[in-house]
Amino acid sequence: MSRAADALRRAGQTAQKHRFLFEELVKRDFKQKYKRTVLGMGWSILSPLLTLLVMRLVFTRFFGRNLPHYTTYLFAGNLMFSFFRESTTGGMNALMANRHIFTRINVPKYIFLLTKNVSVVINFFLTLLVFFAFALLDGVTPGLTWLAAIYPILCLAAFNIGVGLVLSALFVFFRDIAYLYDVFIMLLMYMSAIFYSIDAYAPHIQRLFYLNPVFCAITYVRSAVIDHAVPGAGLHGLLAVYAALALLVGAWVYKKKNHEFLYYV
Repeated sequence: MSRAADALRRAGQTAQKHRFLFEELVKRDFKQKYKRTVLGMGWSILSPLLTLLVMRLVFTRFFGRNLPHYTTYLFAGNLMFSFFRESTTGGMNALMANRHIFTRINVPKYIFLLTKNVSVVINFFLTLLVFFAFALLDGVTPGLTWLAAIYPILCLAAFNIGVGLVLSALFVFFRDIAYLYDVFIMLLMYMSAIFYSIDAYAPHIQRLFYLNPVFCAITYVRSAVIDHAVPGAGLHGLLAVYAALALLVGAWVYKKKNHEFLYYV
């Protein structure tokens, strides 16, 4: 954990040193994402809502009959998984998309991944506000436990950065990783219990789901928002460990391969 904290501290110092470039890259990511769209940033809200509508129409009859507040349950799963997917798939191309910059000037290469994640986080929090509004419309009583949802969000954000560091480095050397990751993302979606409950499975099968960091984050948010219960220390620890491990592995990969990137971009 101390190594992860130290890595984050150094990343923050670097971001401060290159603050102007950092801010300009974040602005550029926003402009590129919504370029030539009528609704602009409105798609950050409309897109997950349309996805939620489709999933509700498809899955309510089969999985939502016995689940209270199924719309909120479904929205929580889709929201957190979309956060992970957008951060990591966008982060994968962070180096290649900015090769024209770091091949000409000397800047820390991970700054491109950080700026991509900042823009994704901003979009995520806009959608999070809509999620809480939908929870109220779905009859979920607001409570102080809603504030606890910030913990899994922060852990998942850190995990996303770590995974993005690894993916962006691999993508420089192996372009096939993009196709493989698309298949992995689809598999992970079905293993994250977004539209179904794991209660029907045997206890030893249920425990296997907690090997999935995204499922852990989804479960925490659902517990805090729908059940008004803060999960135990075990889930807190799992989320922290997953985030720290991802950051450590990602930092190690970048440190080891940093000088090789220029030869492959």
